This record gives sequence, structure tokens and C-alpha cells, in this order.
Amino acid sequence: MATYKESVGTGVVNFAGNNPGVVEGQLWYDSTNIDFKYQYPAVSSASWSTQSSLNTGRFQGGGAGPITSALVFGGEKSGSPSQSANTESFNGGAWSEVADLNTGRNKLPGTGSSSTNALAFGGDAASDPARTDTETWNGSSWTEVNDLNTGRAAATGTGASNTAALLAGGIPPNDGTAITESWNGTSWTEVNDLNQAKAYLGIAGTYTSAVTAGGVSPPSIALTTCEVWNGTSWTEVNDMNTGGLRDPFGSDSTNAIAVTGSNTEEWNGTSWSEIVDVSTTRSAMPVTQSPSTSGLAIGGSSPGSPQYSTAVEEFRGAGTPIGAWSTTTAMNTGRAQLMGAGTSTSALAFGGDEPPATGKTESWDGTAWTEKNDMNTARRQGAGSGADNEACLAFGGNAPPATAVNESWDGTSWTEVADLNTARRGLGGVGTSTAAIAFAGLNASDVKQAVAETWNGSSWTEVGDLNQARLNLGGAGTSTNALAFGGTLDPGNQSSTELWNGSSWTEINNLNTARSKNVGLGIYTSALSVGGNPALAITEDWNGAGWTEVNDLNTGRETMAPAGTTTSGLVSSGTTGTITTAVEEWSSSSNTIKVLTD
Repeated sequence: MATYKESVGTGVVNFAGNNPGVVEGQLWYDSTNIDFKYQYPAVSSASWSTQSSLNTGRFQGGGAGPITSALVFGGEKSGSPSQSANTESFNGGAWSEVADLNTGRNKLPGTGSSSTNALAFGGDAASDPARTDTETWNGSSWTEVNDLNTGRAAATGTGASNTAALLAGGIPPNDGTAITESWNGTSWTEVNDLNQAKAYLGIAGTYTSAVTAGGVSPPSIALTTCEVWNGTSWTEVNDMNTGGLRDPFGSDSTNAIAVTGSNTEEWNGTSWSEIVDVSTTRSAMPVTQSPSTSGLAIGGSSPGSPQYSTAVEEFRGAGTPIGAWSTTTAMNTGRAQLMGAGTSTSALAFGGDEPPATGKTESWDGTAWTEKNDMNTARRQGAGSGADNEACLAFGGNAPPATAVNESWDGTSWTEVADLNTARRGLGGVGTSTAAIAFAGLNASDVKQAVAETWNGSSWTEVGDLNQARLNLGGAGTSTNALAFGGTLDPGNQSSTELWNGSSWTEINNLNTARSKNVGLGIYTSALSVGGNPALAITEDWNGAGWTEVNDLNTGRETMAPAGTTTSGLVSSGTTGTITTAVEEWSSSSNTIKVLTD
């Protein structure tokens, strides 16, 4: 990026209002408002957000993988035996039970790079409170491999994969141990000890570069001491602010996040600082082996009852660019309940309700709208798909009545092609002109539908139904990987989200705000839900795991024509209660303008 000095030298630009041509850090004089101003990128602060819950509540288990491909295993659970062998895999949207550990245990550490690559070692089993067992996970099953040299529980471990790991501390003896072992994919080797014996400590990093966090000197002395591992030896470094049992994650010895209770602290390689709290207070949480910019805090021991928490929260570090909407060129004809497809620079908006239902079509080139040939069947409340303004599909809708009509756009005109199997209106749809999926809606008998159909370029085929029948919902993705979210189902607006994997739908994390008549942009791992009923400005961002509210539309509305992605998106026309021609562009990054004051 060009600097202010490289861009304009050392002079101060005079501009009437906010200057669209400035670069980061550039100072200008706003002659309209009589202010000196400068601009810098808008970025987020650190935050925790709720994720999909575990199937089995637990604490003191092991965790591995990043936020979109995680694994949790073992731990203490309700019932007998309390030492769990249960393993769950996370795909960024939901947890699934997979093959159990060979030996159920709690107080065990775990490492690994993903939900298909992990290592579990040590722990406390009913038959032995200081296990030496090591098991490796290949994505489908656990295999016993060479044991630890020193059996122990309440130790800590880290590593980038199941072929390279580090283990330190633990019990017995009853006052903790300092013993450290390194795993090379085949066997464990004792290496240099910690400087201080302890148990229930946390660790973040790799087997060659790591930092420990807190811990306990048994039976109950909370420790704030921390040590850094350089691949050979441990060095004492600055203490944490709050000691005790800690659950950290991070990429190496220079950056880490440690959490327990509701407290979160960040390590920058030199010192610890307290940052944003966890939403749900709990301790002894397994965490994922993630960089310090993102991670999962899984389950844990919560105060009161039930003690065995199923709660999962996702951490996002500070510094993520903040997206924003900006107003651009209005459409020629405003309408509600219209369809859209394409990108933010090559989009098509078609059909809708002026009223009455219309077949009007407009093409967007990134700068201006151009009127094109009308659809053959005028309609509203249909769905659209397409990669750009040269190749799109329009299917279903309300002519009235609810229709199965399907039309294909070639950049010049619309041609009727094979109809949907189920006529309906208020349906969702995503994909391209040759590979699309239609889902949900209201049929000609006014019955809400869960039906889904896929388009292969020549015909529609019924596939697996949604779990929840509804209409007027948003969608994002492709014909093989899609999201369906929001919509109407008695009694009222819905927040439910479902994920399509090419064969079936799975319920995943809900929208924060229930709504219908919202629209969607993006793909199944990165999507936006925009606007909705009643004339909402709310925008939510889906990161593959959960929804987060981001910057609002400038004009709250519903039933717009969507196009584009979470990087660069477009919503056009719709209704605020009154039909509008307004068009807004979404950018995944934005700027903050600062006014210099006396």
C-alpha cells in the first residue's frame, strides 16, 4: 500500500467533505465542515461467539484442530464410568460422534492439526490414575502406539500433528512433576524438565516453540508462572495476571490465548494482558490447537448444575477487517420480491412486484443498470442462480398462482426450459445456470414446503428435504454445498440454518436475529444474511461455524435481489414498506475517518 508521503508528499490536501481518494494515514482539510481529518482501516476487536453445542457434556478432555475441523475426545462426563472414551468431530457447523478412544479417560492432553489427525496421551482412567497410553487418530479410528515413559494425568501437551508433540507437567507425584517428553511420531523421549513442577497447566505452540500458562501446585495453589520452550529447554518468563488451571491455544511461543472461568488473557511474546471475557463461565475446557487469532473453547465444568457443559465458544482475535455497505447507482425500476444472481460487478435483477408482477430484467456492469429483454413469465417471489449477468436461471415464483416455470438467460433473452417438479413461491435457490438447487417455499395449495430439487442443466431432480419446511428464506452456496437460513414458519419468523452437503440437510447454528424475506450472498463457508422482515437493516456474517452481526445496510429492507460474495456483494431494490430503487454494495473491508479536534 502506498504511504501518504509517497502518494502526495508532505502537503495537506484541501477537499470539500470526505475525500474518497485518500490513502491510509493521509491528512486532509475538509473545507465544508472546517475540520482536519485522516483515514485508517476499520478492524474488529477480539471477541467470543457461541458455537454449536457438543452432543456430550464434559470437562478435562483433549482437543485438536482449527475452528473448522476440530476434534474433542475423552474427559469426565456424567454417569458411570465417568472417564469418557467419547470422541466428537466438528466440521465448522456441527459436532458428530465418531469412533471412541480405546481407553476412556479424563485429565488427558491432546494435539493435532485437524479432525483427521490427532494424538491423545496420558490421563486418568478408572483402573489407573496415571496412564501411559498414547493413541493416534487417522480420521476414522484410534490406534494404540508407544507409551509415555512416565504415566501421568493433568499434564499439558501441544503439537502441530500426530507425528510431533510435546508433553509437560502433571501428576503424580501429588505435588506435581516437571518432567517433559517429546514425541517424534514413533516414540516418546525425555527432554529437559520444566523449571517448576506443576499440574493442570496449559500450553500453546509446537513441540519446538511453546509457552506454558498458569497451572496448579497440588492440591490447590493457583500458579501464575509461565515458561517458554525453544525446542531444547525451558525459560521462565513474565507471569499471567490470573493464575490457576488454564486452557490456551496459539501458534508458537510468541503468541497465545489462555482462558479459564470467564477470564481470557493474551500473550504477545513478552507479557500477558487481559482481553475480552468468555460468555459462559466454565473451567477445564478442552481447546483446539489453533493460532492465537482463532480457537474453540469446548465444554468444561460450569458452576452449579449441570456441571458437564456442552457449550462451545469461538474466539476471533483483533484486527479482522470490518465490512461495510455503501450506496451505489439505483435501479431503473424499483420492485419488491425480485430475483437476482451474479457478482458485484456483473449482476442480473429480474422479475418482482411493481405491482403487478413483472418480467422486467436489468443488467449491472459494476457502474450502471441497463434494461434488458423481459422474462417470458412475469412473476414475483421466485429464486435465481447464475455466475454473472450473461448466464442465469429463474425458477418458481408467484405469477400468480405459484408456478414451476423455469427460464434460462443467455445474456440477451430468456428461454423456457424444464420446469420444477413442485410449483412454489417464496422458495430459496443458489448455484449457476447449469447446476442449481431450489429449496422450500409455498405450493399452490398454500402448504409450506421442505422439498429440495437440483438442476443439472437440463432437468430438475428431487433430493433430500430440508428438516424444516418454510418460505421466504435466504440461501448461499452451490448445488452441492449450500446454506438455507431464516424464513417463515408458523408461528412467525425463523432463525434456523441448515447445511446441504450434496445429499442431505443438517441443522447448524441459528441466525442471531430471526427473520424472513432476507437474502443471502456467498458460499457455504462464508456467507451473508442481509435485511429481512420487517424492513431490517441487519447483516449477519457466516464464517463456516457461526453467525456474527456486522455493519447494517444503509437502508433497511426486504426481498432484494442479491449478488456476489462476502468479499464484494450487491443487494438491489426491494421494499422498506415502500418499494425502493436503492442499491448497496458490500465490501469486506472499510475505513474509519477520524476528525482531529483541539
